[in-house]
Amino acid sequence: MGELSAIEVRTRLLAWYDANRRDLPWRRTADPYRILVAEYLLQRTRIVSGTPYYERFLARFPSIEELAAASLDDVLAVWEGLGFYGRARNLRAAAQAIVERHGGRVPESFAELAALPGMGPYTAGAVASIAFGVPVPAVDGNVTRVIARLFRIPDDVTRAAAQRRILEIAARLVSPERPGAFNQSMMELGATVCTPSSPSCTRCPLERLCLAHLAGEEDWFPVSRRPRASPLVPVVFGLVAADGRVLLVRRPSGQLLGGLWSLPGGDRARKDERAALADAVRRQAGIEVDIGARWSRVSQTFSHRKWSGSIYRCTPRRMPEPSDSVRWVPREEALRLPLVPFHREAIEALAGLESFERAN
Repeated sequence: MGELSAIEVRTRLLAWYDANRRDLPWRRTADPYRILVAEYLLQRTRIVSGTPYYERFLARFPSIEELAAASLDDVLAVWEGLGFYGRARNLRAAAQAIVERHGGRVPESFAELAALPGMGPYTAGAVASIAFGVPVPAVDGNVTRVIARLFRIPDDVTRAAAQRRILEIAARLVSPERPGAFNQSMMELGATVCTPSSPSCTRCPLERLCLAHLAGEEDWFPVSRRPRASPLVPVVFGLVAADGRVLLVRRPSGQLLGGLWSLPGGDRARKDERAALADAVRRQAGIEVDIGARWSRVSQTFSHRKWSGSIYRCTPRRMPEPSDSVRWVPREEALRLPLVPFHREAIEALAGLESFERAN
């Protein structure tokens, strides 16, 4: 790639971005903390879904010091429903590291940013370039797609060699004068014009430069392995309740939905749902339960697996002992905690049924 072509790509993209960029709340600020929050929150989240969470999160934690001092439950409660909860845990841990190591100031260098929990090269590049004007690339899925088409890269972009090549190209393309705007222009182009299917090539400022388009092959790129089907995982959970209270356990941080409070249960190895549930409650909460009728079916799809199974209504034979990972709490208190979303629905439905029964 010659220097002239890099300059032409920059010039065309920045002019297009200045005229066409969407008005998004994190583009109206130069505050590094707010930019940091946006980049964590938007990892693997569409803008239309993430924007209300971004505004709600900053309303609850308007400064990095307040986020660092917050409990994990408070952070997860604001994040609940957005998914990929590891991002919330990492964002809180990053805030604590910034307060402890950097005096509450978001570090400016790519290396220091990349050392923060859950940061990674893309997020470090985005924050460094957008918040501090550091001329480093920020390569996400949108940027990968744009570069793969623009340079007609025939290699599988899920492989390390192709990823290194794309990163090298992005590093040469990034504008020294306006790196943040340039990185955002690449992301914006991928999100709104150079889309995964049916790209709008006639609206693209790089149409006459794009090698894939010139060859009539824009739909063939980027090249990638076909995704594997998500495995179907059998699960079972217990709605253990009595006297207006419900049993909750905290899901381990290294697991799916880690850190959230949930009904006891989870993946089951045994075919017998009831026996598997009794084992899980015994292991997680240390009590025996009487398992009643099935309360509801479970059918939940995540990014890398699907859950299928049941929730059963259960009655404890004795009250559980509370601990850091076990709570036996009034339903109203349970509903104020960060909960697995479909478990929240089960608890709300139980409360509604009992209110109806009392009224009748």
